[in-house]
Amino acid sequence: MIEPTGKARGGLARAEALSTERRKEIGQRAAAARWDQSERLAKLPIVLLAKDPLSLAGIQIPCAIIEGEEDGEPRRVLSEHGIATALLGGRSGASKRLKKADADEGRAPLPVFLAPGQLKEFVNRDLVSGPLLRPIEYADGNRVVTGYDARVLPVVCEIWLRAREAGALQKQQLDKAQKAEILMRALAHIGIIALVDEATGYQDIRPRDALARILEAFVAKELRPWVRKFPPEYYKEIFRLRGLHFPEGTVRRPQYFGHLTNDIVYRRLAPGVWKELKERVDKDERWRPKHRLHQRLTENIGDPRLQKVLTQVTTIMQLSNAWPDFKEKLDRLVPAYNETMQLPFEISSDDGKGL
Repeated sequence: MIEPTGKARGGLARAEALSTERRKEIGQRAAAARWDQSERLAKLPIVLLAKDPLSLAGIQIPCAIIEGEEDGEPRRVLSEHGIATALLGGRSGASKRLKKADADEGRAPLPVFLAPGQLKEFVNRDLVSGPLLRPIEYADGNRVVTGYDARVLPVVCEIWLRAREAGALQKQQLDKAQKAEILMRALAHIGIIALVDEATGYQDIRPRDALARILEAFVAKELRPWVRKFPPEYYKEIFRLRGLHFPEGTVRRPQYFGHLTNDIVYRRLAPGVWKELKERVDKDERWRPKHRLHQRLTENIGDPRLQKVLTQVTTIMQLSNAWPDFKEKLDRLVPAYNETMQLPFEISSDDGKGL
């Protein structure tokens, strides 16, 4: 058995000196404290991402992406301790006393990095009552962390610089203003939002979140009734440009026209929409589609976008002499979104002539 040393040895000796009743009381208090902390943590927004600290000119500030309010947009936050350390070199005793005095006198306490009295006249009322100086508590594992909206950083730095320009700072505070200037210079060419997204890794998730919103807007949850969407002119132009005779009085078309339509129409609606529509197509026992792709488009956004693209595509076909000419114009004027499309073997090296 390993013998305890140092503080552990002293703690063990103290525990042995306590009575049974006293040890029980201490244990109960510790359990109650853990329970209270657990209840508090359960009510707080949690950290979604927190990979690396925000790094500005060698100054490190812990940052995180946390849950949004009422399932809203995720919030980008900087820890109060991190901002205070970046500007003040730590949570200075004077700043903490000033913050406590504000609270004791019934005033909304300013964060420690704005607590020095010399800054008060440079902090306007709108800022004090606004969202940027509203502390945000969130759960980081088993810890409760206090942070602020990340956009507060340049605002705070500007306050310190205005105070220095007005000669309001004490001599020992000038180095704090110098740090504020360094941070402001580092922020001059890049936004704080982008920096936090990069540091936390949220920039990798943000495009997926944007794609989810696009698909929600374009792709309907329920199958809509079939209504003719593609005008006869659309098919007449495809037949013409591919050197084929257009059959009057019938709706039959070469099977590969469906692949052409996927390429020249559906891939140009919005990012991810064509792929999502294909995945939602119901198939029969012979693996043939039971409905058309456009029956899955939303009425208010997806359908109008389809009609707009169809009009553009048909007009470009009418202005073209052959299929390659049309495709060149189409790709320039209505480019497809970057989605890999598997073409059937017989048209994988399509020359635009009839098959």
